[in-house]
Amino acid sequence: MRSLNRPWSPPVRTPDSAGSGKICVVAMGRVPALAPRVIAAHIQAFFGLPAEVLPGLPAPVYALDPGRMQFDAGKIIQRFEREAFAGCRKWIGVMEGDLFLPIFTYVLGEARQGGRCALVSMCRLAEKGDSGDAGQPTILERCAKVALHELGHLFGIVHCHDPLCLMHISGDVHELDQRRLTLCRYCRRLLDQRLCGP
Repeated sequence: MRSLNRPWSPPVRTPDSAGSGKICVVAMGRVPALAPRVIAAHIQAFFGLPAEVLPGLPAPVYALDPGRMQFDAGKIIQRFEREAFAGCRKWIGVMEGDLFLPIFTYVLGEARQGGRCALVSMCRLAEKGDSGDAGQPTILERCAKVALHELGHLFGIVHCHDPLCLMHISGDVHELDQRRLTLCRYCRRLLDQRLCGP
């Protein structure tokens, strides 16, 4: 297991690892073992892309803001974008800690538009929804929705105006629960174009 708290030599980046390969999912710190596997399965089922769960990594303590007791999503993504994961086309980190951006109190997930790395936080996914307490199936479904949404951003898809589309913005679990585990026709076509390339 690699530690992000000490220097390490990243794998050599190859043309194949940058332009093709699998979508890699990795737990960061304490995360239910089922969560990365569920995300990988949803990537394969809903986006039709190969996905693999990587060995877990330590929690990104370097990004913890002691005043907020939250993790700076931007710092984590910047760090991972400097490192290479051989064979990974895109990379999704799943963590238990609460994520924030300077302009938001918290975020459920984060990705840089068109980038290679995205994050999913499970911290708030157990909150009560409109139907009451959130059991494990609901939490895992929410986790998959956030991951697929952020993966859409990695492929260059912006927020959608269709309130049922997975790419519509979700600020909390109430809004997330309203999203379907599918893309609207426009976003699906856009994703297909991105996956096929020029």
